[in-house]
Amino acid sequence: MEFTYSQTVASYRERLEEFMARHIYPNERIFYQQSDRIGPWGVQPIVEELKEVAREQGLWNLFLPDSEHGAGLSNLDYAPLCEIMGRSHLAPEVFNCSAPDTGNMEVLARFGTEEHKKRWLEPLLAGEIRSSFAMTEPLVASSDATNVESHIRRDGDDYVINGRKWYTTGATDPRCQIIIFMGKTAPDHPDRHRQQSMILVPKHTPGVRVLRSLPVFGFYGVPDRAAEVVFENVRVPATNILLGEGRGFEIAQARLGPGRIHHCMRLIGLSERVLERMCRRAEMRTTFGKPVADRTVTLERVSKSRILIEQARLLTLKAAWMMDTVGNKEARSEIAMIKVVAPEAACQIIDWAIQMFGGGGTNNDHFLTAAYATARLLRLADGPDEVHRNQIGKLEIRRHRETDPRVTGGGADVLTLAEVEQIAEAEAWRRPPQ
Repeated sequence: MEFTYSQTVASYRERLEEFMARHIYPNERIFYQQSDRIGPWGVQPIVEELKEVAREQGLWNLFLPDSEHGAGLSNLDYAPLCEIMGRSHLAPEVFNCSAPDTGNMEVLARFGTEEHKKRWLEPLLAGEIRSSFAMTEPLVASSDATNVESHIRRDGDDYVINGRKWYTTGATDPRCQIIIFMGKTAPDHPDRHRQQSMILVPKHTPGVRVLRSLPVFGFYGVPDRAAEVVFENVRVPATNILLGEGRGFEIAQARLGPGRIHHCMRLIGLSERVLERMCRRAEMRTTFGKPVADRTVTLERVSKSRILIEQARLLTLKAAWMMDTVGNKEARSEIAMIKVVAPEAACQIIDWAIQMFGGGGTNNDHFLTAAYATARLLRLADGPDEVHRNQIGKLEIRRHRETDPRVTGGGADVLTLAEVEQIAEAEAWRRPPQ
């Protein structure tokens, strides 16, 4: 594994850091103020202003490995750039690198027809519209995607869609024009992973109702425009199906792999920024005649934070490298591991920072509560910790099942009677005389 930045990546890093310093950090407070005032159903003017600047500077669609539409960067190349963007909630959308659009664009690029790409992918790549992803449902345990109850029924040249979704990211955004919807086309199929399909639903199709915005720890639209949406007899052309019936689970897995690691990349950047704030705050405050920075508890938390960040970054880079070299399927254990590690690390670091800032850490003067909302949300989004841990455990057990313990020395059998007698004979000198 070689993690040295290429000249191209080094150039992008330098340009991104300059853009963040000049345009993102000075406008963050405006971004939060506009978000509070306008709410999740509107568009923050500062975002649209900065998007034009980013596009003019060529800092656009960096996430997409397709060089025809994106920067042509690998996952490993993109990791340090995504980390920089993750330092601020304002940044990802400004560079057209925010969820759910990134995942949806990848789905359209990989699985869409030429018509789908022309109608939806191109305007998404240009930042002219936004999109939404409807998978999670309120009435079932959505950590198991095979539980999806929404129906997609063929009717002549159309499909008719019925279902209730929530945490449908991006649905309240007035720029949202297209929803990728997951439901069952074959609920009785014996293979539970072939029951689901994904289909493109234009947001303004009759029967699509965005019921409400869902706050994340009281934040509406920041960090996530989550919403509850009802689909009632929504009729779309049969050509809107992606890949054909029964391929929904396959598409979901392909979509969520890059999405998960992008979240982790951003969380590392967020954690870095929070740690920096914690260190600076510790040097600004004195308690009981001694600088907070000199307190043992402070030094312990700062050091642990640095260790957590470095561990998370190295595991993320390894997962990205494996995705590039052996593919997402072979890297699924590493992707699952980082999806557990990065949000947990970020939550812990942010929690320590809140303690450092005292009462001020519980409002959003220092952006800590919004940061925590993001990190805590990501212990659930794209699969909860428990599901990823189960997958890691199963893959680990399977890995050892396929190796010979005589070669690895990892056997766990009960000792045979002959082996026990041999041990007893070797230790005979320890026994007292009979």
